[in-house]
Amino acid sequence: MSAMGKNLATGSATFVVGLLLWRYAGDIEIPVFTLTKVGVVLMVIGALEVGYGIFLAARGTGTANR
Repeated sequence: MSAMGKNLATGSATFVVGLLLWRYAGDIEIPVFTLTKVGVVLMVIGALEVGYGIFLAARGTGTANR
């Protein structure tokens, strides 16, 4: 799998997990942090990773030219 495909897959999975936490974990109490905020952070990280995968696709090179 290319670096672009890996970034798109892991970014999408991270975004979906964050979305599920943000949407459905509001009732769960954890003393250190709230799961809804963790979900928002995961969605941001996932979106950044998908964006990086799209950037690699638009640039047309993978990790071969590094």
